[in-house]
Amino acid sequence: MNRLVPSLKKRGIITCCVVIMICFVVVEPSCASFTLEDERRLGKEFYEKIRTNGMLFEDRDLIEYVDTIGRRLLAQGDEYPLDFTFSVIENAGINAFATPGGYVYVYAGLIGLAENEDQLAGVLAHEIAHVKARHIARAIEKSKKMNIATIAAILAGAFLGGGEGAAALSGLAMAAATTMNLKYSRDHEEEADRLGMSYIVGARYDGKGMLDFLKLMRQYEYYSNKIPSYFLTHPGTGDRIAYLTVLIQSRYARAETTEAVGGFQRIKTRLILDMQDCGSNMEYFAEKLRKNPDDVEALYGLAVTESKIGKIDDSHAHFARAIRNAPDDYEIIRDLGISYYEAGDSANAIKYLNKSYAIKRDDPETLRYLGRSYESTGNLTTALDLYKYLFELTPSDSDVYYHLAMTYGKLNNLEASHFYFGKYFKEQEKKSSALFHFKAALEQTHPGSERAEKIKKEIESFESGHPEK
Repeated sequence: MNRLVPSLKKRGIITCCVVIMICFVVVEPSCASFTLEDERRLGKEFYEKIRTNGMLFEDRDLIEYVDTIGRRLLAQGDEYPLDFTFSVIENAGINAFATPGGYVYVYAGLIGLAENEDQLAGVLAHEIAHVKARHIARAIEKSKKMNIATIAAILAGAFLGGGEGAAALSGLAMAAATTMNLKYSRDHEEEADRLGMSYIVGARYDGKGMLDFLKLMRQYEYYSNKIPSYFLTHPGTGDRIAYLTVLIQSRYARAETTEAVGGFQRIKTRLILDMQDCGSNMEYFAEKLRKNPDDVEALYGLAVTESKIGKIDDSHAHFARAIRNAPDDYEIIRDLGISYYEAGDSANAIKYLNKSYAIKRDDPETLRYLGRSYESTGNLTTALDLYKYLFELTPSDSDVYYHLAMTYGKLNNLEASHFYFGKYFKEQEKKSSALFHFKAALEQTHPGSERAEKIKKEIESFESGHPEK
């Protein structure tokens, strides 16, 4: 059984994309159409609610992976006038949905359930088709008038179900709706399947992936008191399977590839490491190794887990075996270096992190830990160069400000140290600490310089009560 699936029934969260047919209690009927600008505003409002409530994965590689698949699919079929945004929700639910404005969301649990990239591409293609066909937008268009924020809140309650996250997002807006029919029509599903199939085959995926994942979903059918199951919100599952079977046999019989982007199994390994407890992971990866002693993902997953629980010798032995089987895998080499760093062995940390850096020079975690390793040995100049490069790659990462501040301080550059401490505490929303360091930086800065003007602007924004982001 898939590692991310066992906890789902306990949580009561197995569903997929839903659309709401909304009838509101208002006297005046809506005369205006639901425009593309309305779609953009609604999609952004919904996205911001999800993001600010901390529900999205921020792992850059995971986001890029899903986004790359999505972009391959978008290159097929008609253009959509708005840009798409693909996001991963940090939840073990088997769920995926899309909102107007080109926003597509997949749950981590759905990625964990999928067996290959084809199947994930099939889900994304189906959601893209719902957006391009304006299924949700047309439903809202037929409804009565409400403001964008309220509709976004109602969508949050519908898409996310009755759990705490949905409650935090929907608030009292649900009281404004008299009825909500949480299901697509059969015509919607047929159109999304038909269009989605053309997207995935055009992107050189095996069209059978969409069909296989629908069957796999049905194996995990579960009726929840909080969230409608996939099969309650998507009518005609049997008809869909039959329709897709005929479509594949008659039009899309030839498979092209199952790994157009590549790295699907590594994505699943990382999700397991992020979302499961160490004890369960030890059992899971050990069982995989019993079946295949050379399984690189199992060796890597076990090594990372053992490092977390302090079994350093066992961890490094499994890292070494994984590297022998995959000598150019920068992530495995990097994480061995990180393990050495956390064990206090800076020399070996630098050795392996430099090997990882030689393979992939723009990986933030490699740069972060290589900088820390050099910093711990007193090589501050090299550490500073690495932190500066890391800042170029991830300018919104507050931890980078902290590392820059500490390193500049050790190099006795007090102006730069106080400035970056000010930026760090600003990101942490600690006003008094941020102001203290900005003012201290200004005292060290040459009057009239570009840096002085920048610091003054930071101080003024705080004192006005509107600090800039």
